Amino acid sequence: MVAVGAQTGTANAQPDRASGATAPALSGSQRASAIKAAQADASAQADALGLGGKEKLLVRDVIKDANGTVHTRYERTFDGLPVLGGDLVVHEKKDGARSVTKAARAAISVADTDAELPASAARKAALKAAADDTTKTAADTAPRKVIWAASGKPVLAWETVVTGRQHDGTPSKLHVITDATTGKRLFADERIETGTGTGDYSGRVALGTRRSGGSYELRDTARGGHRTNDLRQGTFGTGSLFKDADDVWGGGRQSAAVDAHYGAATTWDFYKNVLGRNGIMDDGAGSYSRVHYGDGYVNAFWDDDCFCMTYGDGDDNANPLTSLDVAAHEMSHGVTSNTAGLNYSGESGGLNEATSDIFATSTEFYAKNPADPGDYLIGEKIDIRGDGTPLRYQDEPSKDGASEDYWFPGIGDEDVHYSSGPANHFYYLLSEGSGAKTVGGVRYDSPTYDGSTVRGIGRAKAEQIWYTALTTYMTSTTNYKGARKATLRAAGDLYGTTSTEYRAVAAAWTAINVK
Repeated sequence: MVAVGAQTGTANAQPDRASGATAPALSGSQRASAIKAAQADASAQADALGLGGKEKLLVRDVIKDANGTVHTRYERTFDGLPVLGGDLVVHEKKDGARSVTKAARAAISVADTDAELPASAARKAALKAAADDTTKTAADTAPRKVIWAASGKPVLAWETVVTGRQHDGTPSKLHVITDATTGKRLFADERIETGTGTGDYSGRVALGTRRSGGSYELRDTARGGHRTNDLRQGTFGTGSLFKDADDVWGGGRQSAAVDAHYGAATTWDFYKNVLGRNGIMDDGAGSYSRVHYGDGYVNAFWDDDCFCMTYGDGDDNANPLTSLDVAAHEMSHGVTSNTAGLNYSGESGGLNEATSDIFATSTEFYAKNPADPGDYLIGEKIDIRGDGTPLRYQDEPSKDGASEDYWFPGIGDEDVHYSSGPANHFYYLLSEGSGAKTVGGVRYDSPTYDGSTVRGIGRAKAEQIWYTALTTYMTSTTNYKGARKATLRAAGDLYGTTSTEYRAVAAAWTAINVK
């Protein structure tokens, strides 16, 4: 693979929710001012919401729609303690009408914030609870006292971050929540979010690079300074920045770097030019990529702490997992973390994974790269099973032998990569509709739970609806029924509640048994 020169993006814009035209999003300074103003008004907002005297609100983000609606996302504290599952979004229309989306419906209150179980005992309980999920575990920091409100009645709890390795070699940062009275495990949330793909498939592409002295660096100044580093089969640290003498990249260890760097740039451009988002945190700041991770590591992952994507080289270090859909999948985990914050466990974990698959597919179609055309297949180049089949299918997820086509009670107990199936299926049905068809030369045949016929509204509208739902209506605990509600509200905002698009969203959810 060879890449020459620099690639640049266009101005930030987002779709007008009524007409489909474009309108400017909040600039970086406007967004910062809006967040500052919202925080100054947080006490009054807490009173208006009827929160208790010990509760406080902390502003995470402010989004303003083209129609004037302002969505303010908050975290909550109780008596100075973080409330996990206490996040909420206040929606205020231009005419002053208000509504609220809450992660937890229960009132936040505990009888006492003095823990019966000491932090040392909580640490031991967390390590024991994590033993089945990770190896070589350690609790590097002291447990922190929290209020656990994400499920049922709020309780005083300890949150312990257990680090180690998942069974496939992926790093683990497992946030274990234990009851501060009994030590019982209440919840565990893996913060290293994984995906799979392939490498060396981008073909000849343009890259954002920077001249430094007498050489060039894989550092994209047009996209927040995103850089691509070589871990040289290591598993720690940032690695070394790729450099080249003539700005003509490719071959050897550089090939994986070319694909990862191109994938990050293309995903950035998709979010900016299609969805109006200026980087993962919407603040213009770039992340970075690490390639050549580990020895024979067959995966890739996003890590909030390093704000980076990391890619293994596959079996025998022969097939780097650095394709476009992998890059888009991993960067989208970062977007989810900085918007809805969907917990990476249970039904919300499945929605988290599906979000990354959805925007990976959208990015592939956006790129129009003849070497890797857009499709509704995930990991189609990787051949991880050795039979040429994709890793996941969005038109009929169960074709991979593990994913679910439809929602059912208890689906949240499955691995998040498999419980993501119904949401992926919803996205395909909303985009293309049910039944047999050929899209971009690929044949699909999407069934429905009730035998109904679903008519698609097109991928462009489907991705706008999902993104709006993710950024304005979903919370950390959103489940499948909550996602139905969120996407219907988003479709109503974008196209109206009597629109074809609104009815299509409802029909697509019903077709995967979410009513």
